Amino acid sequence: MTNFKRHLAALATGIAGAALLAGVAFADAALVYDGGGKFDKSFNEAAYNGAEKYKAEGGAYQDLEISGDAMREQAIRQFASRGNSPIVLPGFSWETALKTVAPEFPDTKFTIIDTVVDLPNVQSVVFKEQEGSYLVGILAALKSESGKIGVVPAFNFDLLEAFACGYKLGAKSVKPDIEVLETYVGTGFEAFNDPVKATEVAKSQLDQGVDVIFQVSGGSGAGVLQAAADAGKFGIGVDSNQNHLHPGHVLTSMLKRVDVATYNAMKGAEDGTWKPGLIVLGLAEDGVGAAFDDNNAALITDEMKAAVEKATADIKSGAVTVHDFRTDKNCPA
Repeated sequence: MTNFKRHLAALATGIAGAALLAGVAFADAALVYDGGGKFDKSFNEAAYNGAEKYKAEGGAYQDLEISGDAMREQAIRQFASRGNSPIVLPGFSWETALKTVAPEFPDTKFTIIDTVVDLPNVQSVVFKEQEGSYLVGILAALKSESGKIGVVPAFNFDLLEAFACGYKLGAKSVKPDIEVLETYVGTGFEAFNDPVKATEVAKSQLDQGVDVIFQVSGGSGAGVLQAAADAGKFGIGVDSNQNHLHPGHVLTSMLKRVDVATYNAMKGAEDGTWKPGLIVLGLAEDGVGAAFDDNNAALITDEMKAAVEKATADIKSGAVTVHDFRTDKNCPA
């Protein structure tokens, strides 16, 4: 049996039940993870945590991990045909498949995270990643002793460059002369799931004197954080709070509340508040931020905390606007 058939068989088994026996459509929510899998300790796992919160409050959802791009359309269509709604799709790589499938199921609600699909039954949730990255850039610059910090995006893509640019701008706002190295894991979506290559990339930056590295590479980022910890330096996590992965060596994490977007989509569909259209989550909406907890408390000085608090207030008030790389494909850092 092919991987695809295996996945669909598992899906059919997982959502078969009494409701289907009578031909009654499911009203359960559905979540289909992007590349990297459910437990990537980053983006997908944040979506899973949001769905689990919904479940803990009495909601029900079905989920599925895909093994490749060929499964995207089939996975969405399979859930939609069984009546699941909303169907939550975390990741910009779902855009093409959703544009194809959503018009076939006009009564099904779809929520896509990280890109915009302008269809009457689609809710698009995007983030101001540059704002949260600005904050962790401040922390990286103030922590660095070498005057060199790094950022490792999965590949050259506008969304990932928005993270990198915000990071550079934040760092240079407190240390204008700091050097920021940027190196990619790979050249395409597969780079989100290659921690071995990410380790090599991180080591190359460390060898050049970098002492703080921001990973923006999903599941691959585990390799970046591991390399930094092994070298006695500091990594910065992304999407989920990754401070616990290497306590004492993860300076902070740039939180991107994919969990909130997932939970809100499922809960909103249940209580009737779900609406199609664009939702933008930034610092003002608590959609992004820097993670502070017991795992990094000893690494953060009062000066660093105060700098982040001031920048947060300035961004929320509009006194500081963090440039979004996506607006002009340029970073003024």
